[in-house]
Amino acid sequence: MKIAVIGGTGLIGSRVVKILTANGHEAVPHSPSTGLDLLSGKGLAEALAGADVVVNLTNSPTFDDASPAFFRTTMDNLLEAAAAAGVGHAVILSIVGAELVPDLVYYRAKVLQEDILKAGPVPYSIVRATQFFEFMGATMSWTSDENTVRLPATRIQPIAADDVAQAVADVSTGAPLRGTRNVAGPEVFALDELGRITLAAQGDRRPVVTDDQAGLFAAAPGDALIAKDGAVIAKTTYREWLAR
Repeated sequence: MKIAVIGGTGLIGSRVVKILTANGHEAVPHSPSTGLDLLSGKGLAEALAGADVVVNLTNSPTFDDASPAFFRTTMDNLLEAAAAAGVGHAVILSIVGAELVPDLVYYRAKVLQEDILKAGPVPYSIVRATQFFEFMGATMSWTSDENTVRLPATRIQPIAADDVAQAVADVSTGAPLRGTRNVAGPEVFALDELGRITLAAQGDRRPVVTDDQAGLFAAAPGDALIAKDGAVIAKTTYREWLAR
């Protein structure tokens, strides 16, 4: 199959391209560095020419009030071009529990992206993943200083980027789901606990202070970010990933 991977040079996209190529598919990465601008539509027709599948892993450059407009414009452009090119399957990556965290504008924007895809003219699949292991450093940096890391006790079920990429690759080479597949890591942690595990592994002696108002994930209530029944559970544990 010929698969256009938009955002194909990023954290997940580069991994998806590698997996698809190893399995004998023609996976072509597209990004601003290859001449594709999904916001303006420049280069989109060329990127989708002859493609059987398009995987859209492009992300909003910000998590603020600009994100809904970004996802609306880019999805409208993508679906119009995909329909014109005769692409038979469109895949996006979203977030487990996004609709349960309405206080975060970025999560509302991801739900909007899903809704535009569902209502569009191209058969589709949505892969929803929990938070990535790779984002833990950035998550801690938002609410830390040289002496202390502050994190909420929000429950999360993180997953390795490699496992997310495998899930996206598997879905993109199958028949359109016309629905959603949820994927998550094998363990549930309180975010403050995960912070302590991470700092200990790095030899960082700063204490983690539990602060349920700290950072982006403080807005997530209860088990909103935990995978529900029917999710695909990946095998890589957080400590295994840390030890690599």
